[in-house]
Amino acid sequence: QVQLVESGGGLVHAGGSLRLSCTVSDSIFNIRSWHRQAPGKQRELVATIDTIDNTTYADSVKGRFTISRESAKTVVLQMNSLKPEDTAVYYCNAYHRILGGSYWGLGTQVTVSS
Repeated sequence: QVQLVESGGGLVHAGGSLRLSCTVSDSIFNIRSWHRQAPGKQRELVATIDTIDNTTYADSVKGRFTISRESAKTVVLQMNSLKPEDTAVYYCNAYHRILGGSYWGLGTQVTVSS
């Protein structure tokens, strides 16, 4: 059973930065995206990274967040110029390189105070 572990969340003032990490237990699983879910809202896509490290971003984070692959098992989301509306639980998503599927971590809380 795959394990995805998100870390790096916390409380930060508006304008601050946080660096989130997502690590997968086995490199047969490929991390492909970060998502977030604010209270009372649906989970939304934040950023994606493909197997050749092409990236995409939600309009709301473009120019402020950067997704990057540190290793075969770790993907990082660097978040700068944080806003109160970025407050949410952040999740990463992965798939099995052969079998596909969709796997989630338990999330890490990000809180941005105004």
